[in-house]
Amino acid sequence: MPLVGCHHCDSVCDEPRVPDGGSAICVRCGGTLFRRQRQTVEYTLALTCAAAILYVVANAYPFLAFEMQGQVTKTTLGSGAVALWDQGRYAVAVLVFATTILAPALQIGLLLYVLAPIHFHRPAPFAIEAFRFVEICRPWSMMEVFLIGIFVAVVKLADMADIVPGLALWAFGLLIPVLAAGTAFLDPEIVWRQIGNRPSRRER
Repeated sequence: MPLVGCHHCDSVCDEPRVPDGGSAICVRCGGTLFRRQRQTVEYTLALTCAAAILYVVANAYPFLAFEMQGQVTKTTLGSGAVALWDQGRYAVAVLVFATTILAPALQIGLLLYVLAPIHFHRPAPFAIEAFRFVEICRPWSMMEVFLIGIFVAVVKLADMADIVPGLALWAFGLLIPVLAAGTAFLDPEIVWRQIGNRPSRRER
């Protein structure tokens, strides 16, 4: 039986089985040990599917259009990393690509790979390794930082050129809260039990 510690009084007890939407209460101090999200797989899977659609739109359509002296230049989400690479700023280009394109794609793809089979009651091979890798990708997903940088650049260039936001910008802006909501609804404990392996809290 796995053990769980109370964050309020430091008591240790056997971890109880808690249904979805329920909470575990410490018998010593009455503090909340942990809570279980209600329908965590269903909500997280739905939000991840929405995030996948928004991610495809954000990468397939123009991000911004700059019109200066009759010339129109359209940019995409990946063109910034390409431009930095062409300028010789290889480390920055790799960092931008990894944090704004690669890490979100891996996070969304791995969540779909793990959660969809759970929803349809069909085990997926290597689901344990895939779900562990989700936790590795999550800190590297820094789309909100990239979006703030875009807004700062737009403000500085507003006096020099006409800037038209593209469909990808709106999709990218929606992708951030949708993916964050999916992460908030995700209860890793329930997912670990569903895929047949529950690592100890000390390992995580």
